[in-house]
Amino acid sequence: MSSESSAHTGNTVNASAEAHLQTITVQLPTDKELVLKMIPMPADCNANGDIFGGWVMAQVDTAGSVIPARYVDGRMATVAVNQFIFKQPVKVGDILSFFSSVTRIGTTSITVQVEVYAERFRAQGHYIKVTEASLTYVAIDDFGKPRKITKR
Repeated sequence: MSSESSAHTGNTVNASAEAHLQTITVQLPTDKELVLKMIPMPADCNANGDIFGGWVMAQVDTAGSVIPARYVDGRMATVAVNQFIFKQPVKVGDILSFFSSVTRIGTTSITVQVEVYAERFRAQGHYIKVTEASLTYVAIDDFGKPRKITKR
């Protein structure tokens, strides 16, 4: 293969990758609050080299609890994962941004929406949505029983 042919092939691959990146790049939400940023490490990988879904779920649960904690003023527990969608794999070195917003406040519970965006290691400043979830937390007393939420 000539160097000209090789260079052309490389440019085509780079242009194709760049075009693909642009089609999946999204803007970060302005209607949700940034509640957590994390970088997954090699110890968080599964056998495929991607980050374990369970690791992502744990981080989403933590991120989801940030805003409800402001309303609950005490203990709370996750009572439901209403929806959890993995849209794209998470890779080692991605910078993950977790955004959350309250979707419902009940008598004892709060439901939140969490969206996770990744900046790929080699594509800083470009974001893709990798996960979205809806979780419900309940305020609990010292005995683990539901209690009323007083702040609105």
